[in-house]
Amino acid sequence: MKIRYIIYLLLAILVAYLIYNKFFGGDDKIKPDDKGGKRGGPVPVNILLVRDTALSTTIDITGTISANEQVNLVSQASGTITGIYFNEGSRVKKGQLLVKVYSQDLQASLAQNEYQVALAKQNEYRNRVLYEKEAVSKQEYETSLASLNSLKAQSAAIRAQITRTEIRAPFSGTVGLRNVSPGGYLSPSSPVATLVNIDPAKITFSVPEKYLSLIKDGSKVNFIIESSRKTFTATVYAIEPSIDVNSRTITVRARAANPDGLLTAGSFAKISLALEEIPRTIMVPTQSVIPDIKNNNVFVLDSGMAMQRQVKIGLRTDKQIEIVEGLKEGDSVITSGIIQLRPRVPVKVQKVVRQ
Repeated sequence: MKIRYIIYLLLAILVAYLIYNKFFGGDDKIKPDDKGGKRGGPVPVNILLVRDTALSTTIDITGTISANEQVNLVSQASGTITGIYFNEGSRVKKGQLLVKVYSQDLQASLAQNEYQVALAKQNEYRNRVLYEKEAVSKQEYETSLASLNSLKAQSAAIRAQITRTEIRAPFSGTVGLRNVSPGGYLSPSSPVATLVNIDPAKITFSVPEKYLSLIKDGSKVNFIIESSRKTFTATVYAIEPSIDVNSRTITVRARAANPDGLLTAGSFAKISLALEEIPRTIMVPTQSVIPDIKNNNVFVLDSGMAMQRQVKIGLRTDKQIEIVEGLKEGDSVITSGIIQLRPRVPVKVQKVVRQ
């Protein structure tokens, strides 16, 4: 039994010695100097020379690209297709004939009616001459004039029916894939193709209510798309007059030039919306700011030592934090080796970064 107690006692002494040596045994190697620093090697650090800079605040939102004009081409008349005058995916001009439906019967009716109009014109002319000579009554002349006008109206109605057998481009653009073939029967419910004009392109997006005062007609927005590395610019031209009660956002629409056809209707746009610009402020890297329970601090270089300084922060970006109070232009902020630093620890500058 005594041997066991002796072993326990020796183990306890060993543990106590190790603990004492860990926390108190190194004082002969590193001792405080008269300035409160350490006599060990200085900590290697990088520093940033602070200067005033401009800060632009932005928000990233998602929008949808749509065509400037887009329509499904359909026929206003039923009948057999006698001609298709466009190629799929081709550019067409406003008013260009795209599809023709059978109209020979209407053409014949128009020719017959035009012949009757010609006879009616001659009759109206003779009666007008005779009426001026008081050879016929006013009633006879007005009857011939009414007959002429009636026949002209019939011709106009037939021409309108013939026009309905033609499908023409309502605006200039690109025709999509066609859904009909020559000789097929076309009805008003049959889609022929889609006509799209996407130069300029429209971008529709929603902005949070609190930023409404910063959006106005003519505002510029930048955006990118997945299929291109180019940054595009659009100009706001329309703002929804009411706010969505569910999302508390307002819908905005902008136009972007698309001469090269890089923007495609239906694709997503990643929009960077500039909100405001602060002309003079101080920005430091995020990793240089040390938060604690109540305050935020940074280390600055002063006479070869790291000195802790309390700061007040403002806006944040992906990589930087705005310093509202606590730093001035020309200060040297330590940006690396932060974990190893303590107040009044000697440091060695390895790299100086200028903003």
